[in-house]
Amino acid sequence: MPKARKSTYPNKWPSDFGRTPMLDPRDALDAIGTLPDTEIDIGDAALQFARIDAPGADWQAARAHLSELARAASSLADSIDDSDLAARAVGLSGVLGGRFGYRGDEQTYDDLVNANLIRVIERRRGLPVALGVLWLHAAHAAGWVAHGVDFPAHFLVAMPGAGGQSVLDVFHGGTPLTSKDLRALLKKVEGDSAELRPGLLRPMSSRRVLLRLQNNILTRRLMANDPDGALVCAEDMLRIAPDHASLWQQAALLNQKLDRIAAALRCFDRFLALVPDGDAAREARAIAGSLRGRLN
Repeated sequence: MPKARKSTYPNKWPSDFGRTPMLDPRDALDAIGTLPDTEIDIGDAALQFARIDAPGADWQAARAHLSELARAASSLADSIDDSDLAARAVGLSGVLGGRFGYRGDEQTYDDLVNANLIRVIERRRGLPVALGVLWLHAAHAAGWVAHGVDFPAHFLVAMPGAGGQSVLDVFHGGTPLTSKDLRALLKKVEGDSAELRPGLLRPMSSRRVLLRLQNNILTRRLMANDPDGALVCAEDMLRIAPDHASLWQQAALLNQKLDRIAAALRCFDRFLALVPDGDAAREARAIAGSLRGRLN
């Protein structure tokens, strides 16, 4: 018989989503920035980012769908023994990859819609990390422990259990990966001599998953020569990770590029408060000194 479960979903039961008032998305991100990582509702946080990037999209329908996924995962969990890791992994992939048809977008991989949770829900297609947010959302609603895996060039989801863990390739419908599969995936990225090594399957925090999701947008805006858009993205990322030093550094450099000297200095000061020593700190002080000279 299945064991009694306690949902790992933070703060409230997922079915309450559609009946609770929604903050302005940036206010919501600011609130998330004050939470410990274990209390972050990863699906809801990704939805706030998506609302900012696609203000005309139907976020309420997307939110309702998150509740639908949560209910489906909870119902699935009622029929599965928590000790049966393989059944959990296969069952979860059956819900997301099977019933709801989520897959990676191989045709238009670099399109920004693939990193926007609302558009991913509408299209049932997305980047690995965007799909991973949905897998994690569903797993947590089911009361199962799951985390992201920052595998080289390919985001994965892992579900730990007694005696090991099941690693899922969410880009391909949630296929469970064997050690042989992981080795082959690594060789595609790092070359034929690459081998599995300690640390490759290290768990990611919810914040890191969300930052990786948004970094896809930031990077693509930079590639499109859109520093204004990249800066907005970095500033929104800092709302949920106000102590993320490298983001302050990136925001400082983007402000410098845009000739926003005072803003650049504020960002460099914040970066140096977090990273006072080392080569990066020396470089930041040198740039900040030059910028201050321009203000005089």
